[in-house]
Amino acid sequence: MKSAEMNRLWSGFWQIADPKIWIASTIPMAVGGTIAYTHLGSFSWPWFLIGAVAIYLLEIGKNAINEYVDYLSGVDRFVSADKRTPFSGGKKTIIDGKLSLGENLAIGVITVVIGSLLGFYVVLARDFNVLWFGLAGVFFALFYSLPPLKFAYRGLGELVVGFTFGPLITTGTYLVQAHTIAPEVVLASLPLGFIIANVLWINQYPDYEADLKGGKMNGVVRLGKEKGISVYALLFGLAYISLLLLALFSLNFFWLLPLLSLPLALKAITVARRHFNDIPRLIEANAKTIQVYQFTGLAMVAAALLPLLFT
Repeated sequence: MKSAEMNRLWSGFWQIADPKIWIASTIPMAVGGTIAYTHLGSFSWPWFLIGAVAIYLLEIGKNAINEYVDYLSGVDRFVSADKRTPFSGGKKTIIDGKLSLGENLAIGVITVVIGSLLGFYVVLARDFNVLWFGLAGVFFALFYSLPPLKFAYRGLGELVVGFTFGPLITTGTYLVQAHTIAPEVVLASLPLGFIIANVLWINQYPDYEADLKGGKMNGVVRLGKEKGISVYALLFGLAYISLLLLALFSLNFFWLLPLLSLPLALKAITVARRHFNDIPRLIEANAKTIQVYQFTGLAMVAAALLPLLFT
């Protein structure tokens, strides 16, 4: 294979892998792992890293398969130039000529298979109950876009993303470390799930017309842009309420630290209400939603660790 061809494939692979968005899965892994450390007083870095690689591979596989399906359905091709943003329109590997349809599909299959094998190794060598979390992760990675389920096309993509990057990864990471699941880690997974679902929700606005034309009937397309802002505000509200419940349940009021992101969330909601039809101005809400997610994750890691300083 010629050097230019290898460079194209390598560049295309990293474009579909998009490591900068691995923060979506890194945060719940960090929160689940940190809570496990505070409960156990110990932490296994090798098992954490093996699990992380498996999750990243499944994430790449989901991206590649989604790119394949979205191109075939037309939703990526229907996005007009003025609606393209860093937060929407897929990974653009086919649009940019970096990867072909077949290459995206091949990357999707290969990464899902390797990620599944790593997960199966964790099941055999660490804890059998990880199997159910791994099977769920593979199931959602495949059928997020693929028929017959096509969750993202049937208004269930937000639920799948919220569940996967909230309860599934957070509690699964805890399970690998602790061989059990604690109520505290389940509660801690909820705000992460609500906010990451909100990241997806607001990122669907620039693609609204293309998704409607291509038959991708996600939540925003089903409700419409204006009504969709109410769901956007509700998801933030549910995240903060779940943090209050977590603090009350655990009697660790450091769990309230993520509430410091509330001004960011309110600003994002205000921008979205005013500019849901003005994509260049709406980008501020996209960015602030991601910032709320990042801040919440870091604050939750701190909240789990800070009680150790007082014992």
